[in-house]
Amino acid sequence: MMGDGNNNDGSILLEIDDALKRARKKIQKFKGSQIVLLIIAAVFIIVFAWTSWFTVQPEETGIVQRFGKVMRSADPGLHFKIPFGIETVKLVPTARVLKEEFGFRTVSSIPGEKTRYDSSDSFKEESLMLTGDLNVIDVQWIIQYRIEDPVRFLFHVRNTPKTIRDTSEAIMRRAVGNRLGSDVLTTGRVAVATEAKLEIQKVLDEYDTGVRLVTVELQDVTPPDTVKPAFNEVNESRQDKEQTINKAQERANREIPKARGVAAQRISEAEGYALERVNRAEGEATRFGAILAEYQGAPAVTRRRLYLEAMTRFLKSMKQLYIFDEDQKAMVPTFSLESSGRTPNATPAKGIQP
Repeated sequence: MMGDGNNNDGSILLEIDDALKRARKKIQKFKGSQIVLLIIAAVFIIVFAWTSWFTVQPEETGIVQRFGKVMRSADPGLHFKIPFGIETVKLVPTARVLKEEFGFRTVSSIPGEKTRYDSSDSFKEESLMLTGDLNVIDVQWIIQYRIEDPVRFLFHVRNTPKTIRDTSEAIMRRAVGNRLGSDVLTTGRVAVATEAKLEIQKVLDEYDTGVRLVTVELQDVTPPDTVKPAFNEVNESRQDKEQTINKAQERANREIPKARGVAAQRISEAEGYALERVNRAEGEATRFGAILAEYQGAPAVTRRRLYLEAMTRFLKSMKQLYIFDEDQKAMVPTFSLESSGRTPNATPAKGIQP
């Protein structure tokens, strides 16, 4: 009987030990599942918090989509949205001026330092163009634009930046191809840029891209490297031609006014001389008419007066007067007209009557 009691006690202890082990395992499993649940809850909270808000920078506009449909736009600042990817946000730089470069790329643009550009041959395909006179030139240019409507910019055209580049390149090639190469290299650059800007904006408006061009500017227009020496010689010849034309024009501008001034002076002198002669003739005619009237009234007195006046004018120009007699052999000065103011006695010559 004692042996049976000991066996029963041992079996009971074994059962209790097994129950304790099973309970310990269950507690350990519960703790493990609780930790997993805690981890899942923490991840859920983190994802919820992370996906329920977004920040829009000062130069941006946020476009909120719900399952792909545009719901609203968000101004700069902190905003909330439905989490877990139900609502997504696309940020568009609407307040910045965007730029596209053709024929080169900006490598470094640090404030206070010189900007570095890359103009390697890998960009020549977009800058080499054919002009209207079948010359090849290298045109490097930039376009600057703003995004006016972010919804149209994002969803009305697929890959809007590439569309802008392709449109700009096609229109610039047409604008250059309609002009002579010399015009594009020299005086026609502004006209090409203006025409290209208008045409590009027109096409972008037709595509409904929501983009407004700010400027189109030709940066560098040069002939290809292989023909630069020939172009330089042509440009030097044209410069010499322009210099010669300018010198000739300068001389013409100097000589023509001078000749016009001399001609005007001669004309004025001739007109003055003509006026003087006319006035003198009219005065002499008036004087002759007055003398005629006096002569008709007193012929003898008028005749004698005219004779004396004529002799007075004649004798004023003479220094000495010699009067000869037919019977006299030597010349005797009988009438002196020296400037001393004394008038010697004069004996009238034979046959001389006043």
